[in-house]
Amino acid sequence: MSVAVFAAVLFAALLHASWNAIIKFGENKFQGMVLLSIAHGLIGLVMIAVFPAPAPEAWWLLAGSVLFHLIYKSFLTIAYMRGDLSRVYPIARGTAPMIVLGVSLLILPDVVSATQIGGILLVGLGIVLMAKGVFTHGEERALIPYALMAAVGTAGYSLFDGMGARASGHASGFVGWLFFLDAFLFTIGGLAIRGRAVLPRSPRVWALGMIAGLASVVAYWIAVWAMTVAPIALVTALREVSVLFAVLIGVLFFKDKADTGKLLAALVIVLGVIAIRF
Repeated sequence: MSVAVFAAVLFAALLHASWNAIIKFGENKFQGMVLLSIAHGLIGLVMIAVFPAPAPEAWWLLAGSVLFHLIYKSFLTIAYMRGDLSRVYPIARGTAPMIVLGVSLLILPDVVSATQIGGILLVGLGIVLMAKGVFTHGEERALIPYALMAAVGTAGYSLFDGMGARASGHASGFVGWLFFLDAFLFTIGGLAIRGRAVLPRSPRVWALGMIAGLASVVAYWIAVWAMTVAPIALVTALREVSVLFAVLIGVLFFKDKADTGKLLAALVIVLGVIAIRF
């Protein structure tokens, strides 16, 4: 992985943590995800108009990605209703790189060195350690199955996105259709479940949703592009460093506790990132 790709994915990680924090900040998490989807749909339409459509062989991979995105967003929303950002986010994101690594080693032609495999495992371990309070102290254990299902969604769409972007011939066109289709289905589902009440009346809330949506699209656009020039497992693990940013945001803005355990977990993640780079 080149220095440019490495830096780009780290920037995407920061953006990813930022939009998650914006969604968590709102009082109505479901409403936040619907607003995020509306932003995705609008940006996706622009990208569809600007970039070439995916190649025919990429459409079934696009469909798989949309399905796993819906799984991720649905379970992440429920998990956020049951726990704080610094607990939900690590569980939802921490196990995904290890799932992707296992599948990649079995079915993908990507070359990943032993050192990089160790780095991926360290990143995953460090991220999960960020949420140890849920397991050791009983903090909102009801969030665990939902956060784990969000992790399954993350792993699934990461694999489908990487393979789909490579097969599509143009990563940007693939991302545009992905966001448009995912947004259309999630928004329709949200309106069916909650009705028009899910749409906020406050201009400020709309603005937050649009900002979160833009940050999300840019972050994901970078990650999918990176998967076309670097191993999918490495990109997936590296962008999960966003957990460090998420924990920092949680401590600064949501008054989450920063303890020795989190500092140790952060050190494990940093060691993993160093191993991935080399």
